[in-house]
Amino acid sequence: MFSFNSSIEEIPKIGSSFQKKLKRMNIKTVEDLVFHFPHRYEDFSEIKAINKVKAGKESCIIGRIKEIKNSRTWKKKMAITEAIVEDESGPIKTIWFNQSYLANILQKGNRVCLAGKVSFDKNGFYFSNPVFEKLSSENQDFIHTGRIVPVYPETKGVSSRWLRYIIYPLLKKIKLPEILPKEIISQNNLMPLKKAIWQIHFPDSFPKAEKAKKRFSFQELFLIELTVLKKKMELNREESPSIPIDVKLIKKFVNSLSFKLTDAQKKCIWRILKDLEKPRPMSRLLQGDVGSGKTLVAVAPALNVVKKGWQTAFMAPTEILAKQHFKEVSKLLQSFKVRIALLTGKQDKMNSIKLPGETIEISRKKVLEKIKEREIDILIGTHALIQDKVKFGKLAFIVVDEQHRFGIKQRALLAKNSKEKKIPHFLSMTATPIPRSLALTIYGDLDISILDEMPKGRKKIITKIIPPKERTETYNFMKKRIKKGEQIFVICPRIESSEEKNSPWGNVKAVEEEYEKLSKEIFPQFKVEMLHGKMKTKEKERKMIEFKNKKIDVLVSTSVVEVGIDIPKATIMAIEGVDRFGLAQLHQFRGRVGRSNIQSYCFLFSDSPSSKTKKRLKAITKAEDGFELAEKDLKIRGPGSLTGLKQSGLPDLAMEKLQDMELVEKTRESAQKFLEENPLLNNYPLLKRNSERISREIHLE
Repeated sequence: MFSFNSSIEEIPKIGSSFQKKLKRMNIKTVEDLVFHFPHRYEDFSEIKAINKVKAGKESCIIGRIKEIKNSRTWKKKMAITEAIVEDESGPIKTIWFNQSYLANILQKGNRVCLAGKVSFDKNGFYFSNPVFEKLSSENQDFIHTGRIVPVYPETKGVSSRWLRYIIYPLLKKIKLPEILPKEIISQNNLMPLKKAIWQIHFPDSFPKAEKAKKRFSFQELFLIELTVLKKKMELNREESPSIPIDVKLIKKFVNSLSFKLTDAQKKCIWRILKDLEKPRPMSRLLQGDVGSGKTLVAVAPALNVVKKGWQTAFMAPTEILAKQHFKEVSKLLQSFKVRIALLTGKQDKMNSIKLPGETIEISRKKVLEKIKEREIDILIGTHALIQDKVKFGKLAFIVVDEQHRFGIKQRALLAKNSKEKKIPHFLSMTATPIPRSLALTIYGDLDISILDEMPKGRKKIITKIIPPKERTETYNFMKKRIKKGEQIFVICPRIESSEEKNSPWGNVKAVEEEYEKLSKEIFPQFKVEMLHGKMKTKEKERKMIEFKNKKIDVLVSTSVVEVGIDIPKATIMAIEGVDRFGLAQLHQFRGRVGRSNIQSYCFLFSDSPSSKTKKRLKAITKAEDGFELAEKDLKIRGPGSLTGLKQSGLPDLAMEKLQDMELVEKTRESAQKFLEENPLLNNYPLLKRNSERISREIHLE
C-alpha cells in the first residue's frame, strides 16, 4: 500500500527516465500523481458489432486478430502495420502508421478491443490509428478502451496511455485518507474522497465524473477560503499601533490640494483612517483604475500617521516608480513639514524642510541612521526596504504599490527595531482590477476598497480596433499628432522576434524589429527609441526621463510601461499583438495616456481572424471601467489569463471554478462557519497540512 507522501520512485514501472519527466510536470509524490486529473474524456463505453460501425464516427469493437503484418510504403518509406480483426458479425481492416513494434505486441489469435474513428474507402470500412487494448480474459478491466477513457495533460514522453497504465493499478494500492471533515461532505452533498478519485479518473458515467469534479472543485475552493480566512483570523490576534484620527489635519490637507477629491477618494481615505485607529493590523487592498488617484488616498493617512509620531514605509516595484512616488508625495506634503527620504541605493535623496520643494543628496549610511533615529517620517524605495540594514525606529504604516501579498513575517521584519514590537498596518495599491470571485478567494484575507470614479475633467480615451488595411491611415494620423507636440507609446508583446519561433499566434510583434521599422520607414523624421526589460535599470530610467522631457517622440516598448509611469504629453497608445494581452492589461496600457486635457487615443492593432479576439476587443472599446473588463476577461479567457494568477500554483479545477460565484460564496460560508468552531484545525491534521500547502501556493507565507 502507498500513502500520499510516498515518492514516485517507490511506484513500480516508473523508471528513472519517467521519474525525470514526471518531475518536470511537478509530479514528485503519489499525491501529485493521483491529483493529476484528466482534462477531458473519450467515450468508448459503447461496444459495437463490427458490422454496425459507421464512417466518420468514433466506434469501439471487440474481436480477434485474424492476421497482422508490417510493410513500408514505396514513396514515403513510411512503416505501416496492418491487421484484420473480426467478430461474429464480420472482419474490419486496421492500420497503424509508424508503429511497427505493434506486430510484436499484437499477434494472430489475440483478443483485442479497438477504439477510434472509422474511415471508408474503395476497399470498405477500416480503423486508422485506433487505440487498442489486449484482452487476456473475459473479466479483464478496460483501461484504454471499452469505457469512458481519461485524457490527461501530457508532456513529451508521458502520454495519457502511459498515465492510465500507471494510475489505474496505483488507485487499488493507495490509502486514501479523507481530507474534508465528515460534516462538510454531508452538508454539501459531496462524493467521498475514495469514490471521487475513482470517478474522476475512470468514471462509470459522465454524471459521476461531473459529481467527482464538483467534489474536488469544492475541496480546493474550500481549502483556499479556509487558508485566507485563517490567516485573517491569525492577523487579527496580533497587536498594531492605534493611530487616532486628526480630523483638523486631514481637512487642512484636503484644502491644500489644487483639485477636489472624488467621493470615492473621500470614502477610501476615511475607511483607511478608521482601520488605523484599531489596535489590530489593517490589511487593505486599494483598487483603482490608472489615474484614479490611489497615491493621494495613501498619502492622507500617511500624514496622519507621521503627525502622531510614527513612521511610514512606501514601497514601489521599480526604481523609476519609487522616484516618481518620492516626487509626488513630497509635492503633496510640501506645506506640512514632513521629512521624506528616497532610498534606492544609487541616488538617495531627502526633501528639504527649510527649503520646501527642494531635495538634497544624502548618503545611504545617513538615510539608515536617520530612519533608525526617527529623523525620517516617510521612507520611499523599492522592496530593498525590507533588507536587514534598514531598521525603522517606530514604523506603523506600510504602503506597497502593485504587490498584493505582504505577510506577517515581512511586517515583523520591518518592525523588528521598533520599541513596541507592534505589527505595522498594511495598504496595497493596485491598478489591476480584481474580479469579485478572486477578491473572495485568492485575496480573501484582505479588506478591499475600490476607487470607481475618475477625477473630473478627464476626457474619455477614444479606443479603436485597427485592421491591417487601416494601418497607413492610422500612421498618418499619428504623424499629425507628433507635429502638434504630442507623444506616442507603441507596445509589443516581445523583445526579439526570435523569442517565439513557430508561435501559434503567427508573427508575434517584437520591440526590436518594430523599432527598426518605425524609426526607418514610418517615422524617420521623428525621434524614435525603444525600451524593454533586458535593459539595465539606469538605461531604462534614462529613456523614461527623456520621454517625459519630450526628447523622444515615439517610445517602442514591452509591458514595462504598464505600471505607474506618468507622461502627460503622451496622447496615443498603439498596441501590437493585442491577442497576447488580457483585457485588464490592455486597459492599463490605455491608462498610460489621457493624463492631461488633450484628447487621447488607444489603437489596437489586430491581424487576428479569431472571433474570440474580436469579442474581447469589442469589449474594451465599449467599456471604460477596468473592473467591468476584468469580469469580462474572466468569462472570455478564464482566470489563467489574469495577471499574476498563472503563477499562483492553483489546480486547474479550482481555477475553472473561480468563475462560479455561487460555488465561491458557498465554500466561503462553509469555511467561515467551520473555522469559527475549529480556529486552530488541531483535530484535523490533513486539513491543516493542505491549508499550509495552499498558503505557499498563493504566497500567503
